Amino acid sequence: MKTRKFIKQTELEAAPEVVFAFHEQPQAISALLPPWERTAVIQYPNDIKVGAQTIIKTYLGPFAQTWEAEHTEYIANRLFVDVQRKGPFAYWQHRHRFEPTANGTTMMIDEIEYALPLGWLGNLIGGALVKAKLQKVFDYRHQVLVEKFNGV
Repeated sequence: MKTRKFIKQTELEAAPEVVFAFHEQPQAISALLPPWERTAVIQYPNDIKVGAQTIIKTYLGPFAQTWEAEHTEYIANRLFVDVQRKGPFAYWQHRHRFEPTANGTTMMIDEIEYALPLGWLGNLIGGALVKAKLQKVFDYRHQVLVEKFNGV
């Protein structure tokens, strides 16, 4: 299975502990879902520690799909990782990193490793589309965080 990588990073004007605390709120995911995406959170996680699960209903055109993610790593104020257990991708791992900077701010880094279903055919048909969609979704998510923490 050939995986692809996507990385988005933004400096936020708050300490990592503050940005991380926002992500620890069970309903933070709702604030980060773009309004144009047809999604609904079916199950919020109780926390973001190892074993926590999130279930989202998402649509591709008229077709609904359940996306189940499980948290597999957790380092307080620095990192949490979720992995797709069921959903639209053949593989999905999302590392959320919160790196302190010399200025006392946070470099928020989303690192995604993913593989599309259907192997080479999925890459041929959907590779560019998925990359563009990830860019748009994570641009939105990071803009929400900039507005929250940078006072924009």
